[in-house]
Amino acid sequence: MPKKLIKRYLPDHHKICNHPHLNRIFGTLLHDPNLLHLNRRSVSYAIGIGLFLAFIPIPFQMVPAAACAIIFRFNLPIAVAMVWISNPVTIPPIFYFCYTVGTWMLQTPTLDIEFQASPEWLATELAAIWEPFLLGCFTVSTVSGLLGFITIRLLWRLHIVKHIKERRLRLHNRKVM
Repeated sequence: MPKKLIKRYLPDHHKICNHPHLNRIFGTLLHDPNLLHLNRRSVSYAIGIGLFLAFIPIPFQMVPAAACAIIFRFNLPIAVAMVWISNPVTIPPIFYFCYTVGTWMLQTPTLDIEFQASPEWLATELAAIWEPFLLGCFTVSTVSGLLGFITIRLLWRLHIVKHIKERRLRLHNRKVM
């Protein structure tokens, strides 16, 4: 992606640093250039933490993703964007998969449950499935976060190695001519 397009879609670093509410909460941590730079460390950790938080059943997942990115100095937009994997359309199959993983790990039978948005349902049905559900969510979160982190690190390294080989080949071809 050309640098002009990247700069066009990334937020202005000075606006973020001088935002009064963010500055009061995070202080000088907002001045780190890795919050918006695209480098191997910043991107791989952002994808890892974003994927980890995407499968955790908490509301407003973007807030902890942004806080982790700022505190640990990852790429902020990528960390926030990765939690969008779990959205109102994808949450039911994701959470059912997490529940299934949890029942498999605990070796318990999968209960046939119909979702209803009511306090009664939360009190009765969720009480029966919370252990396998949370275990499955934690397991899927951890595995997906680690796989995302490792995959990006590996792909980035392969890209760099390929680039170095191509450059060496170009230099060698120039010397031969």
